[in-house]
Amino acid sequence: MPANGMGIGLSAWQLPRTVRRPGADPPTYAPMPLNYLFFLVIVFALTAFIAYTTVATALLLRTWRPPHNPLLNRADTILRWLLVAFCLGLGALSGLDFHTLGWSLPAPATQTMVGAAAGLALALFFYATTSWLVQRTGARFYPTTFIELVAPRSLRDLAQIAVALIAVVLLEELLFRSLLIGGLSPLAPELVLAIVVGCAFGLLHSPQGLWGMAGAALAGVVLGFLFLWQHSVLAPFVAHYVANLVQLALIMRRGETGQTAGNSSTMG
Repeated sequence: MPANGMGIGLSAWQLPRTVRRPGADPPTYAPMPLNYLFFLVIVFALTAFIAYTTVATALLLRTWRPPHNPLLNRADTILRWLLVAFCLGLGALSGLDFHTLGWSLPAPATQTMVGAAAGLALALFFYATTSWLVQRTGARFYPTTFIELVAPRSLRDLAQIAVALIAVVLLEELLFRSLLIGGLSPLAPELVLAIVVGCAFGLLHSPQGLWGMAGAALAGVVLGFLFLWQHSVLAPFVAHYVANLVQLALIMRRGETGQTAGNSSTMG
C-alpha cells in the first residue's frame, strides 16, 4: 500500500511515488509535487547553513574562548528551539506521512530503552577508544581546548547542560535523521541515505581532524541505522542524548579534559 499520497517524478527522469518497503505494491510515477520540491530546496539550504555555522564556530573556538560554556548560551538555545519548530514545519511541508519521517511512536517505551542502551554503548565505546588513541597515537576525537569549554565543573553545571542538550540533540536528529533520511527516502534507498548522511555528519567535524571526522561519521551511521530499525526518531534521539550526557559526566567524574569523544555536530 502507498505510504503517502505523494507522487514523485520529473520530466526527464522518474522517481518512485512512495518509499519502497518489503511487501509493498510496485511503485507508481507522477510529477513531483511543488510542495515537495520546496521542501528539498529548503532542507538542503538549512543543512548548508548549519554546516557552515558549525564549522565556522569550531574554527573560531581555536583562537577565542567564550566567557561561559557555549552549550549554556541562552540566545543559542532559543535559536535551536526555533530551528526545531522550523524542522517540524519542513516535515509537514514535505507531504510525507509520520511513519516515513519517523514521527510515529508505535512502541515508545521499547524505543526509549533501545535508544538508551545504544547511547550508553556509544559513550563507552568512544570513551574507551579515545583512551586507546591517546596511549597509542596521542590523538583524540575532540581537541582538549574544546572539552575544557563544554565540560561541566559541578553537578549543577551538568544538570543545566542536560537541559540544554535536549534542544541540541533534537535539532540534529530532526535534520539528519528525520528530514535527510526519512524526508529523502522517496528519492533514494534508505540504507544508502543513512550511510551518506552519516558520512556528511562526520565531515562537519573536519576542524577536529581525521579522528574527529571518523568518530562522528561512525556515530552518524549508527544513529541512522537505529532510525531505520525503529522507524522512529525517538530511539536515535535518546541514544544521541545519552551518549553525549554520559561522556560529559565521565569527564566531570574523572576531572579530565581530553579523554572523550562525542557525536553532536552542534557540540563539535
